[in-house]
Amino acid sequence: MQARWQLVLSLGLSLAVILGCSPNFTQTDPQAEALLVAKVAQENYQLGPADEIEISVWKEPDMTKQLAVRPDGKITYPLVGEIQAAGLTVGQLQGEISKRLSKLVTDANVTVILLKTQHYKIYVTGKVNKPGDFLVGGPTNVMQAISMAGGLTPYASPKSIVVLRSLGGKDNIYPFNYQGVSRGESLEQNRTLLPGDVVVVP
Repeated sequence: MQARWQLVLSLGLSLAVILGCSPNFTQTDPQAEALLVAKVAQENYQLGPADEIEISVWKEPDMTKQLAVRPDGKITYPLVGEIQAAGLTVGQLQGEISKRLSKLVTDANVTVILLKTQHYKIYVTGKVNKPGDFLVGGPTNVMQAISMAGGLTPYASPKSIVVLRSLGGKDNIYPFNYQGVSRGESLEQNRTLLPGDVVVVP
């Protein structure tokens, strides 16, 4: 994260140069990106206290439960008892429940769904009224993030905002034209943010 903030500071000093280098910008299909966001949020997000999940077992409707991770990081599920959920991804928790249920339920097909997160953190820096990190309850777009940061200051460059994202070992930079999106133009730029994304407002 320190390296990312160093990159943010560097962008703040030389954003005009970066904006002039079109190869640094990544263009993606909005629908494909929405699917990617959902996939990453489910696969890579580590559960924490107060996160809400739904656990279900195929052909066992009585075992469908919506649970919140307790402050001690655990949940309690029928036939399984207490399980440490905090620190696990949804897939890892699903595997652990399946493993325990397999001793009691034949062909237990378990599904775990992330309903609400309490540890989904994004960052907004630069010329906004309240820069910093923000804990959001779920996927949030760029406009919403800027609103959480108190909006742009009078000295901001609304056409030159960028989103920084590290994904799969690759750093991507996405342009965001606040004025255009506010007018209903280039709405694909109002992308859904992933945990760890940084919105830079020069």
